[in-house]
Amino acid sequence: MKRMGSMICCLCLLLSLAGCTGSKNKLETKEGLFFDTAISISVYSNQSEKVLKGSFELCEELEKTFSRTKEGSELYQVNHREESSVTLSDDLARVVQEGIDFYEISEGAFDITIAPLLELWDFKSKDAVVPDEELIQAAADRVDGSAIHLTGNVLTFDREDTEIDLGALAKGYAADKLKAYLVEEGVESAMINLGGNVLAIGVKADGSPWKVGIQKPFAERGETSEVLEVKDKSVVSSGIYERYFEQDGVLYHHILNPDTGYPVDTGFSQVTIISESSLLGDALSTVCLLAGPEKAEEITGRFPDVELHYVLADPN
Repeated sequence: MKRMGSMICCLCLLLSLAGCTGSKNKLETKEGLFFDTAISISVYSNQSEKVLKGSFELCEELEKTFSRTKEGSELYQVNHREESSVTLSDDLARVVQEGIDFYEISEGAFDITIAPLLELWDFKSKDAVVPDEELIQAAADRVDGSAIHLTGNVLTFDREDTEIDLGALAKGYAADKLKAYLVEEGVESAMINLGGNVLAIGVKADGSPWKVGIQKPFAERGETSEVLEVKDKSVVSSGIYERYFEQDGVLYHHILNPDTGYPVDTGFSQVTIISESSLLGDALSTVCLLAGPEKAEEITGRFPDVELHYVLADPN
């Protein structure tokens, strides 16, 4: 369900810091393209080259698991299955379970079987247009989160035409996996930015918190509305300004209502979640945007130590 580019920009990560190459006092950063977006990982470590290389190898493995569009990926094979039941890897099973859980929590508003609608709406195209209403209805009829069932690692489909998309969850899960890897390698201070899913490990080398700037909706990329100071926290935002186009004076964005097939209008322009788990933050940011202000407060209130920040589409 999301997202294009870095909707959260990490601030102060590339400042010149004291220390020599290989020192824990110098921030080393590696950038690349994974999960359909630009990513960066920054670490303070005396083995920066090794852990950054390992981090990007992990990103490559996870992309081969969660990509819906790359032939040969595990999810692609699941969507092009020949049997009604498929055995998933532990990684894929964990994220699918999260999707099923939040389908129930959101009362169907968050639905990982949204793939047919995402394939129909082409928000990446410069010539994007609203699809034909009959096509939208046909695609929406294929979206049904109640038609998938996970028992252990076995995923069963009630319908042959059901397809899954995990774009609203995969980067959060990847960020959590990267944190676990880096901590296992002895890294005590790092910043992971997976195209807007930001996860801080510890604090900076000088003991100060990491600073994360929140993108101002519909403003120039990098213009922030708020700067957060975080330690050992994930910051994830979803917004209607990330992928959209206008037609006949109407804005159409990529957060789709699985029932109608059209973009949702819940009064939110942006939702930001601060949490320990980036997977949880990824799920909640989209769920809250789909649910609207009143239900968003109720849903996030079920999860201890989760902070909800939001911007209304019409603050008046």
